[in-house]
Amino acid sequence: MNFKYKNVYLNETALVAGPYEAKGPFGKYYDKTYNDFYFGTNSWEMAESKLITESVSILLNKAKLNKDDIDIHISSDLLNQLVASNYAAKDINIPFIGLYAACASSTLGIILASNMINSKQIKKAICTVSSHNASAEKQFRYPVEYGGPKRKTTTSTSTGGCAALISNSKSGIKIESGTIGRVVDMNIKDVYHMGAVMAPAAAETLYEHLKYHKRKPNYYDLILTGDLGIYGRGIFKDYLKEKYNIELNNYEDAGSILYGNNKKMYAGGSGPACLPLISYGYVFNKLKNKEYKKVLLIATGALHSVTMCNEKNSIPSIAHAISLEVI
Repeated sequence: MNFKYKNVYLNETALVAGPYEAKGPFGKYYDKTYNDFYFGTNSWEMAESKLITESVSILLNKAKLNKDDIDIHISSDLLNQLVASNYAAKDINIPFIGLYAACASSTLGIILASNMINSKQIKKAICTVSSHNASAEKQFRYPVEYGGPKRKTTTSTSTGGCAALISNSKSGIKIESGTIGRVVDMNIKDVYHMGAVMAPAAAETLYEHLKYHKRKPNYYDLILTGDLGIYGRGIFKDYLKEKYNIELNNYEDAGSILYGNNKKMYAGGSGPACLPLISYGYVFNKLKNKEYKKVLLIATGALHSVTMCNEKNSIPSIAHAISLEVI
């Protein structure tokens, strides 16, 4: 499903990141970073919630707005029952929608906000996502204290809180369109190869976006996927070539570049924060400076749970896209 927008803009962003992200090649674009994983809290889950509250506080300060100026807060994370977002929303105290699309949540939240703004139901929205390496490992795999070995195809959950201000106030960056993807299941059951799980969904969404808008890939200065990682990035390009005869020369994956050449992060970064840790900082600045004019962001998500994987089910995936253009 595709949407075209007339009066929706990305006005401002804010990023709070963890220690590994701070040391990576994009650390200079973050508004605040931490040297540990607790951030002055008593648990990893509350630390993740703090990532959201701080990113919203920084965002409002940068935009010179109060929380009463915001109509809706849309947020997502990976934890059960969206507890990081829910606890943050309690403190932020703006009308709230909790949203789950795994690591594809950042673009889905922006699409939802854009639809409400475009139809004049609201004027301003804050969209947030978070992920935390230790809380995600504890929930989906094993607590990090176990020191369990991982395969080279494994991606490392990024630690970050990411906030974006979306409104009908005209700025230099327009949210031009959005594409909601379909759930794709290639019968992959390997929880240590999320790139292979999500790559087909990303390819399907890109193909549908280009077909609907009658565009070629080179319409964009950059096509950026969320968290396919080093191996998923290659699968994505191969899948596009094999199934749709599409070759990409203007493409990168956020997970593949988030940590640079840090081998300790295995195949790269993942998590809902992975794409915005690149797109809300580095890409946002490129757009503001008009070094990029048109960018397509495709957030990718694996829709699995520990229960379903333990029952030997395959892992479905989804991808959602938004198009940003300089006006």
